[in-house]
Amino acid sequence: MPIVHSSEKELADKNNPPLFTKSKDPNHNTTTKEPMLATPAAKSPENNFPNGGLHAWLQVLGAFFLVFNSWGIINSFGAYQTYYQTALTSSSSSAISWIGTVQAFLLIIMGIIAGPIYDRGYIRTLIIAGTTMAVFGLMMTSLASRYWEIFLAQGLCVGLGMGCLYVPSVAIVSTYFSTKRAMAVGLTSAGGSLSGILYPIIFRRLQPTLGFGWATRIIALIVLATQLVSLILLRARTSPTEPRALLEPGAFRELPFTLFTLGFFFFLSGLYAPYFYVPIYAERIIGTSPDLAFYLLAIINAGSFFGRVLPPLIAHRFGAYNTLLPCLFMTALIGFTWISVHSVEGIVVFGIFYGFFSGAVLALPPTVIVALSPDVRFAGTRIGMSFGAAGLGVLVGNPIYGAIVDIPSGRFVGAQGFAAGMMMAGSALIVASRLMRLISHKDVMM
Repeated sequence: MPIVHSSEKELADKNNPPLFTKSKDPNHNTTTKEPMLATPAAKSPENNFPNGGLHAWLQVLGAFFLVFNSWGIINSFGAYQTYYQTALTSSSSSAISWIGTVQAFLLIIMGIIAGPIYDRGYIRTLIIAGTTMAVFGLMMTSLASRYWEIFLAQGLCVGLGMGCLYVPSVAIVSTYFSTKRAMAVGLTSAGGSLSGILYPIIFRRLQPTLGFGWATRIIALIVLATQLVSLILLRARTSPTEPRALLEPGAFRELPFTLFTLGFFFFLSGLYAPYFYVPIYAERIIGTSPDLAFYLLAIINAGSFFGRVLPPLIAHRFGAYNTLLPCLFMTALIGFTWISVHSVEGIVVFGIFYGFFSGAVLALPPTVIVALSPDVRFAGTRIGMSFGAAGLGVLVGNPIYGAIVDIPSGRFVGAQGFAAGMMMAGSALIVASRLMRLISHKDVMM
């Protein structure tokens, strides 16, 4: 029999606790064995969040690049919208906006599928599949010259690829942080704003000299290079032991979750109007130079960058729900002010403030959804469900204000009012969601 030293035996006992404990029967002076009850920590070790450390922050960096190449591509579509207005002369503004609309819709709706796949532990599969489709779609876009070709490549293929990337970017960070979750998710979502600044500038600088094809191919190569960083760094922290359902229908029986999702649907219906139409509005109505009109998109995304970083820091102190509410109403109110903007200075100021508060609105909801989830292991499914349902708002909203706006005659007021009104309605519903949660759980600092 091998000799086991006492220190090794202590370590073994620590790593393999006994299934039974010994207790003494006072009546018969005998020893019996009683089953040891599992402690809460033993039942759910995945709830012991690291909340920091090199490995946890490397997950934030890897997730940052997932958002960089998902929401960042969406935030950059205004650059393509402006270019297609002259390149696709036979297509209406509403038809062109459908390319970006379908792209954004697929990014969000794919969460219904990507969420459960992530929950089952296939994060690397999602990253590889998403990267392949996004890069392939951009390469095919660079070769396209007709509307239907661009729609299939940039709208469908790139949209499906981005949909595989977004849910993992939020869900994985949520499993590494609890007390610093809002801050970590905010830093992650800042990737969408940074690429929203860089990609339009890259396209604007390269397209006149290298042409549309090579400008788009270079963006595709940047996507590929940055996605390799995510593939190397990201590691799922929890390993589910049983298959998860694609949907959790019981979540919609929870009134706070349902009202939040419905409110987010209305809000997303109007949110992207400035991202798609501010450059055209500035050039046609205000009379700015084509260069300044183009860079307004970068200005909006620059404001969005700070909106995705600073409010989550505040949310770390006051709660993501409480921080989100004023940002919702400020975004809607600033949307109404767009109607009265008729100067260069005004449109620049509008872009900065709208970008800031809309960035916060896009950064904070995943943290709220995770907080509304009873079990963090199902966070991916719930994020996918909520964003999938809310994503229908993007599919509905963008074509509506694309049809309302009349670019040749310079009529934007109807589309501006529609977008801002939808955001205000969504804000009211999310306030109702917060009140329901407060009544049922009494969690003031959420």
